[in-house]
Amino acid sequence: MSGSLRLVVIVPFLDEADHLPAFLASIEAQQRPPDELLLIDDGSTDGSGERAARFAAAHRYARVERRPARRRERDRLAHAQAFRAFLWGLERAQTTWDVAAKVDADVRLSASLFAEVERKFLADPWLGMTGAYLSEAGPDGSLRRQRCPAEHVAGATKFYRRACLEQISPVPAILGWDTIDETRARMDGWRTRSIELPTGDPVHMRRMGSHDGLIRGYRRAGRAAYAYGTDPLYLLVAAAARFQDRPMGACGVAYLAGYCSAALRRAPRAEPDARACLRRYQRARLVDHLRGLAA
Repeated sequence: MSGSLRLVVIVPFLDEADHLPAFLASIEAQQRPPDELLLIDDGSTDGSGERAARFAAAHRYARVERRPARRRERDRLAHAQAFRAFLWGLERAQTTWDVAAKVDADVRLSASLFAEVERKFLADPWLGMTGAYLSEAGPDGSLRRQRCPAEHVAGATKFYRRACLEQISPVPAILGWDTIDETRARMDGWRTRSIELPTGDPVHMRRMGSHDGLIRGYRRAGRAAYAYGTDPLYLLVAAAARFQDRPMGACGVAYLAGYCSAALRRAPRAEPDARACLRRYQRARLVDHLRGLAA
């Protein structure tokens, strides 16, 4: 398959003055610029909106949209507001797009990201969703890759083929949306995967899950696991891995507490078919892992 695809990139942000300059510089450095870049100001009060507007004024493909004012939340990510902002922005896209991306403003993108994503979509007509592996700086400043199974696409750089997104929509705007969407996609025969980039991983400029507090972020991850219906055994293995994260012990406890609190409250969840599909996938991953250890 040859040719090119029309790419719309949507960037929800809220008070990202510390990270937006590096993010926008990495957009400017892309080997393949977006056909349209929508910078969605979700109520910033720290000058982020003005900085985004200056960038848009200097780049023909970019513009800023401002969401209507709403009440501030203690934990913005608890109700998938960034995903809601992405959907809101997608409705306002002026380009007849083939690929739409949700990209977070606290990520420094690799220069080859957009070009490589386009190449992967063109090469595989059944690739429905893709994005990059992400790295973050450790305590000593060295970069290390975040946890991410090959078939998972992190919400920070998530690219959708139009036919795939239309088929799986509406994706519920709840915690765990970025696993529910790819589970639905695989159920419908699409492939989902993260990709290696020739220019290296994009860098998450804040620790994963630390927005609005690190421990709260681990609780939020546990609540997301309940929402997308993680397998109980897989949940325990995932919690055990998080017990090794700093601060040791507290992260794993927070993850399990988040899951249990969501279960007790009967929080919104993915549909039963999607939960069952995800559990089969997770069990298969556990079996492959055990076989690898035995070998």
